[in-house]
Amino acid sequence: QVHLVESGGGSAQPGESLMLFCEYSGFGPNYYNIGWYRQAPGKEREPVSCIVSSDGRTWYEDSVKGRFTISKDDGQRMVYLRMNNLKPEDTAVYYCNLGDYWWGQGTQVTVSS
Repeated sequence: QVHLVESGGGSAQPGESLMLFCEYSGFGPNYYNIGWYRQAPGKEREPVSCIVSSDGRTWYEDSVKGRFTISKDDGQRMVYLRMNNLKPEDTAVYYCNLGDYWWGQGTQVTVSS
């Protein structure tokens, strides 16, 4: 059974950094794309970043390019999202996603002064 469990969310001021964690189980590390979505109140859930299963390439939504970094550790069965230079518009619930089908429970990120 596929399980995705996020952690690391919290509150930060603009310009600060947070690290998100997604511990996964129930699948091999290179069979599906894996990454992060986010959903702000009143907004549609949107993709933020992912790792392509076929070759390990990474993809980032334009608004987070140069600020966020996705990575994974297959031995630890963990996916990370390093978020630098946070902005108020980054405020959302962040979800770990597998294959555009399976979801974690989400972790809240709040960026404000």
